[in-house]
Amino acid sequence: MLTTNDQPNRDIDRDDESSPSGFFQKILGLFGMGSPDADKKRLLKNIGKDLSRSRYKFYKPKSAEALPGLARFFYETYKVIAPAQVMLTNAAQSGALKSFVIESFLTPEQKQQSESMTDASIQERSKTMTVKALQDSVKQSMISFFAAFDAEKTAQIDGAYSTLLSFINFINFDFFFLLKKFDSNVAERSFANNPKFDSISADYIADDLLDFLEVFTPLNLDADWKRIFNALKEYRNMDIIQVDAWTKLAPALGEVRESGILERIVQHVKEDPFLAVTPRATGERIVEAFIDKTKNQTTMTLQKIAQERRNSKIDDLSKTVFGTTIVLRLKNYTDKANIVFAKKMLGGFTQTQALNYLKAYLIDYFKKDIREIVDVLLIRGQWSTSVQSQQISDGYHALLEVSEAIIQFDDSLADDGEMGTKMRNVLQKADRDKEAVRYVRQLLKDVNEKALALINKAALNLITVGRHLKALIDDLAKPHHELLLNWKEVENASPIPMKEAMTESYKKIYYMVQLLQFYVKEDSSSQ
Repeated sequence: MLTTNDQPNRDIDRDDESSPSGFFQKILGLFGMGSPDADKKRLLKNIGKDLSRSRYKFYKPKSAEALPGLARFFYETYKVIAPAQVMLTNAAQSGALKSFVIESFLTPEQKQQSESMTDASIQERSKTMTVKALQDSVKQSMISFFAAFDAEKTAQIDGAYSTLLSFINFINFDFFFLLKKFDSNVAERSFANNPKFDSISADYIADDLLDFLEVFTPLNLDADWKRIFNALKEYRNMDIIQVDAWTKLAPALGEVRESGILERIVQHVKEDPFLAVTPRATGERIVEAFIDKTKNQTTMTLQKIAQERRNSKIDDLSKTVFGTTIVLRLKNYTDKANIVFAKKMLGGFTQTQALNYLKAYLIDYFKKDIREIVDVLLIRGQWSTSVQSQQISDGYHALLEVSEAIIQFDDSLADDGEMGTKMRNVLQKADRDKEAVRYVRQLLKDVNEKALALINKAALNLITVGRHLKALIDDLAKPHHELLLNWKEVENASPIPMKEAMTESYKKIYYMVQLLQFYVKEDSSSQ
C-alpha cells in the first residue's frame, strides 16, 4: 500500500515538452499528427492538473493517493443512509414494493376496485353469484380499473419507481467495505467513535469508486424526497431515513457529482482518460407488468371457481343418478391408461369420465328399467299416431346400439385389441421417432373423437326418449288421453306400476342428460 511518502514513477506527470521528442510531438500535434500515446498522456496530465486544483481534497495526483477527505465524504454519506440499508434489504427484488408504489397513486375508488379483484373478494362473491354473473362483474371492474392507467399516469408511476429504485441501489452500495480500506477500525453502521482515516493508494479503491459511480450517476437528487420518505415510512411502518439529514446531504452530493471529480479520479488512477461510467439501469415498466399479473391472477381465480362449480355440479348429478361420485365401468379407456401417455408428453384419453357415466347408466339402468317400460308401451299401447311410437322406438334402439358400441370401443383398446395393439407398437417407437409421435397423436385424436361421438349420440337419443316419456306422463294424467288411447289396458298388462316407473326413469334421464351436457359439444347438446 502506498502512503503519503511514497512517490511512484508516473510518466504522465512529467513535463514531456522539455525533451526533444516532446517538442516534435507538439509540432506534429499542431498539424493533427500526434501519436495516440502522446494524446493519452497529455489528457491524463490535464486531468491531474484539474484534480490538483479541485476544491475537493479527495486525491493527490502526484502520488496517486486517495486522501482522508474522500473517506470523509463517504463516511458522512454512510451516516445518513445506514438505517435505510437495513430496512430496504432486498427491496429492489420485492414485488410488494412495486405494488406499494402503484397503490400510492390510486384514488380511493381505484383502491376499492383493486380490492374487488383480489382472490379473497372474488371467492367471497362467488358464494352468492352465478359464475356468469361473477365473470361479468369482475370483467367490468377490470375494464374500469385498468382504464385509469393512461399514458400520463403510467409514466408517473414508472418514473416514481425508477427514482425509488435508484435510491435503493445507491444506499445498498457497500460503504462499509470501502471505508475499512481507509480505517480498519471502522464499525459497520456504528458512528459513536470518530474514525481516523489514512491516505491510501487509489488503485486500492478504483474499482469501488467505479461501482459507486454506477449507482450515484442515475440518482435523482431533485426528486420530492419528503413525499418519497413519507411513503416509505408507510411501507415499513417506521422512518426509513431522517428527512432533514438527507435534505442537507442531497445538495452536497449534487455538487460532488456535478464537479465530476470522482470520474476524473478513476480515469487518472486507471490511466484511461476515455473511461466512461455506465449508470446502473433503473428504468422498469412496472405498470404493464402489474396489469398483466392482475389480469392473469384474476382470470385464474375465475377459472378455478368455474372448475370447482362444474366439478361440484357433476358430483351432485352423479350422486343423484348413481348414488356415488365414483363410477368405474371401462377397462381400457381409463385415466390409469393415461399415465403412459403423460410420460411421453401426449394428451391421452380425454372423455374417460363421461364415457364411464354413460356405460354405467346404459348397463345398470337403461337396459332394465327403460326396456320394461318401452316393451309395454310399444307392444300393448294403442298410439294415436305411429310417428310418436316410432320416434321413441328409434331412440331406444339407438341407445342400445351405443351401449354395444361402447363395449366394443373399450375392448378394441385392450393390449390384444386392434387399436390397443396398434398404439402399443407405435408408442414403443415414440422415443426415437418423431413420425411415430405424430402418429400416436393422430390415433388419440381419432379415439377421443369416436368416444365423443358416442356421448353425443347417446345424449341426443336420451333427450328424445325423455321428451316422449314426459309427454306420456302428462297424457296419463289427462281425463281424455291423446297419445296413448288405452292406458287402462297398458297398466293392467304391465308387471310394473307405469306412472311411477315412467316418472322415475324420466328423472334419471333428465339428470343423466344434464350430466352428459358437461362433456358433449355445445352445438350437439342444444339440439
